[in-house]
Amino acid sequence: MKVLITGSNGLLGQHLITLLSKDDRYEVIATGRGPNRLPQQEGYIYEPVNLRENGSVQQLFQKYKPDAVIHAGAMAQVDECEKNKDACWDTNVGATRYLVHAAESCNAFFLLLSTDFVFDGLEGSYGEEDPVNPINYYGSSKVAAERLVKNSKLASWAVVRTVLVYGIAADPKRSNMITWVKNNLEQGKKIKVVDDQWRTPTLVQDLAEGCQLIVDKKANGFFNICGKDKLTPYDMAIQTAEYFKLDVNLIEKVGSSSFSQPAKRPAKTGLTIDKAASELGFQPHTFAEGLEIVATELAL
Repeated sequence: MKVLITGSNGLLGQHLITLLSKDDRYEVIATGRGPNRLPQQEGYIYEPVNLRENGSVQQLFQKYKPDAVIHAGAMAQVDECEKNKDACWDTNVGATRYLVHAAESCNAFFLLLSTDFVFDGLEGSYGEEDPVNPINYYGSSKVAAERLVKNSKLASWAVVRTVLVYGIAADPKRSNMITWVKNNLEQGKKIKVVDDQWRTPTLVQDLAEGCQLIVDKKANGFFNICGKDKLTPYDMAIQTAEYFKLDVNLIEKVGSSSFSQPAKRPAKTGLTIDKAASELGFQPHTFAEGLEIVATELAL
């Protein structure tokens, strides 16, 4: 099976390549903007493509004719999306439109990565069928992308919604909740962490495996692929400090109103994974187990 992965230089893209390229069932074609920035350069084909250019997307599909597409490329910095709405729309909606049309032409299975930020966060623990109501521009762009996929002429498709993905990227400059807490506390710095937002944080390896399960089954429709623990960022920070035996007294519990951010954040999201568990056999790690995996990778 030829699988095209967009956003291959990103955290999820990197782990998808690692997972699929070692499996002989897949021929992996990876694409991103600019040069390939991953340390693993073998076992897959890399093509630099600007997905915001329709002609470039069409040429990519004509060249490789993929059987499946995992569209992980996106503009996902929430505040940046709020400040640069045109770039956000072009990247998250325009590029998805071009990819969907190209996938239609070669009858490819299409998987779109989306987010819990399609919800307003008033209720929390959302299922796949709950109505969307984004409160920031990033969420709005992802709702529009989801609708493009759902209303397309694709023979089979899936939308994967996920939450607060964490893990180790090849680029040491890329931070995540665990490394941010660890690095600051090791330097003796005090940090402020919100305790009035709830998420189901997702280990990147679990998300990659969930995507693989969907592609293998060509499972159709919406799927929540995330962690099983519902935590606040403060909970995550405390668990991280305790795991690495760092000073929890350096962590200050604050409300989200204490931060001035361009984009609103939904208070209570978190996604239920009953459908993924029953239809795909998806079983994610606990956050405590995820901490161990990240710690092992940091030690390598």
